[in-house]
This record gives sequence, structure tokens and C-alpha cells, in this order.
Amino acid sequence: MSGNPDSSLDESKVEKEAEEVPEQPPEWSYETQVPVKTLRAHTDGVTAARFCFRDRHFLSCSSDGTALLWEVESCQPVRAFSGGHDRTITECAMIPDTNRMVTVSLDKKMVSWDMETGQMLWKSRQPGLLTSCCSSPDGKLLVCAAVPQYGIYICDAASGQTVHQINGYHKTTITRCRFDPQSKRVATVSADRFIKLWDLCSQKTTVAINSNHSNAISDCCFTSNGHFLCSASWDKTLKLWDLQSGRFRSRGGTSLQTGHEGSVSSCSFSRDGALLVSGSYDKTVSLWDMTSLCQSVVLKGHSDWVTDVSISADRKMIVSASKDRTIRLWDTENIDEIPAVMEQKKTQGIGVHILKCEECGKPFPVSRLQSSELLTKCVFCRLKSPPRYRPQPPPLMPL
Repeated sequence: MSGNPDSSLDESKVEKEAEEVPEQPPEWSYETQVPVKTLRAHTDGVTAARFCFRDRHFLSCSSDGTALLWEVESCQPVRAFSGGHDRTITECAMIPDTNRMVTVSLDKKMVSWDMETGQMLWKSRQPGLLTSCCSSPDGKLLVCAAVPQYGIYICDAASGQTVHQINGYHKTTITRCRFDPQSKRVATVSADRFIKLWDLCSQKTTVAINSNHSNAISDCCFTSNGHFLCSASWDKTLKLWDLQSGRFRSRGGTSLQTGHEGSVSSCSFSRDGALLVSGSYDKTVSLWDMTSLCQSVVLKGHSDWVTDVSISADRKMIVSASKDRTIRLWDTENIDEIPAVMEQKKTQGIGVHILKCEECGKPFPVSRLQSSELLTKCVFCRLKSPPRYRPQPPPLMPL
């Protein structure tokens, strides 16, 4: 890989690549009493936003054909990735344990980028319009979904060379593809309302679920241990699927309680599985408490569809992308002190168990969602284990 992670940026190059956004005080979401910053740099709808580099930065991509790397503290873009696509970038994904990321677009191209220099490493052209992409947690493989093939392409992350090609996998558009946390299976969801898991070892579908969603499934996400999968749908609902016990085969999915008033576009679990965040075409972001499986907070402020959401590992920040061309960075550190959340916690408790952490010895609650996960440590002890490699982001341009 070229360059040094600690090397300084070329200031003139950065000025051309990324529009600086002046540091601004946080706004206030009066509806939910949550501090929020609104970030503007893209010239068209923002299609995705994802935390990276230990949540000190996040990536965004847009229908304007560009992607940006943002610094959380200053709320400024520090690197722009442009020239690789000439149509909407539908999704971007950081490749773990590297300083590389990948973008896919409706121009049928998948592009790998060097995060230090902003340069393209390789470009791969697929037969169809690319609607989604994801990197395997081990950083070895990439997966993208294509239309009108209604299939997925699994590629080598280092070269972009296609390893597996599965056409006609769904009956219609695949809206999202995701690797499981063990890098062994690929989950896909589609407008055909099916959820499928394709096994990399056996090279076949091991799970196919008729979701019973009444409209297209727009997104899916795994808990960090891979035991549960959440599906988001245009039918305005989210469902949880217990993949470990297989209870969905007889009972179906568990529907979350009434929440969004519009189609749900996106969903993301916190690392500890205690919180789920969802975005919707009703212009809101919702937080769901996984102990009660109920909506705890609604974040309002976007003026158009929310297209994507991401939550930091410590649950202190949420980033949301919107068709209104903005990104919102929500400060959720003190969210438990919001009156609506406090009231909701008073009424919950059904299905909650108290366990003793095997590491620190302190008691901790386990919800009915987590009861089959065989948890033995509290969230604080689980979060103490650091990743084996921590890539460094490009340094900020001197002010």
C-alpha cells in the first residue's frame, strides 16, 4: 500500500478534493432533546454513511458520484474520492484491517480506494447496476449485488477479481447484501421479500426465509455474534430472525412494536446488540431498545427520506444520511436521561434476566433477544477486547 498513515496531506490537493465545512456548534432537536450537527458537502442525495477508524471518522457516498471521509470531532471532510464513478454511488464499505474502502455504483463499477491518498487501487466492471456492497469481516472478500441479474458477485478484496458469481439468486432486485460476522455466509434481502444466506464453504444456499413482509425488504443487519438478523421493509416494519436456534422456521420472525410511519430504509445494530437504529422515508431515525423490543426514541430533523444509519461502537453517536443532501451526527451519549426513554424503561422488564459477568463479577441484564446467545460477560467486558489491528486515518489538514 502506498504512503504512510502518519504522513501529512498535500493541502492544495485536499482543497481541490474536499469542500471544507466550518466547525459549528451543535443544533438542538427540540422534539427529542438530542444535540445534533448537520453536515453539508454533497451536492445530491446522500445514499450511505458509515462509521470507521474506531468511530473517529465516517464515510459517506452520494448520488453526486463522490464519497467523502469525515472527521467526527471537527465535522469536516478530510478526503474526497472522486473520478471513479459517473452515476450514483449506492453504497460504500470499509475493508477491515486496512486503509482501503470500496464503492459501488449504478454505473456498474466497483472501485477500491486508498484512504490515505484518495487514489483508486483497482476498478472492476460488472454486468449489471450495482445496488449494494459489503466487505467480509476478515477483509479478504467483497460482495456486491447486481440488477437485472438479481444476483451477487463475490470478489477478492485485494484485486477485485470475481471468485463466485450467482445470477438469478432472487426473483427481483437485491436491495442489500451482508457478510455474517464470521465471514462464512452472505445474507441477501430483496424486493421479492425473501431472505437468503449463501454459504461460502459449501457454495450453496443454506437458509431461505419467506419473510412475510408485505412489501420489499430494503435492508438487513447482523448482531455482532451472528445469532440474530434484522430485516427492514417498505411495509414500515422491522423483524428479528433467530438464526442460531432456527425458531423462525416454526414461529417466523419477531416483529418490533409499532414505530415508523413510512417505509423503513435502513437498520444497524450496536456492537453489544442492546440497541437497534433504523432510518425511514418518514424522515426520521428511530432507536429501538432490544430488551423490550420497543421503540425508545425518534430523532427528527431531516427534510427528506433517511437513506442510511450507522451507530458508533460505544453507542454515543449516530450518523444518518438523507436524500436532503445532508448528513446528521446525533449525540446520543445522554439519551437514557431523556424523559421518554426513562418512562419507557420503567414499563419494560418482561423477559429480562439478570446474569453475573464471568470476568468482572457484576450483574448485568439480558433481554429475551439475547437469551439464546449464551452471554457470559457484561457489555463493558465484551467491549474491552481491542481489534488486532487499528488502521490510521489520514491526518487532518492544518487549519
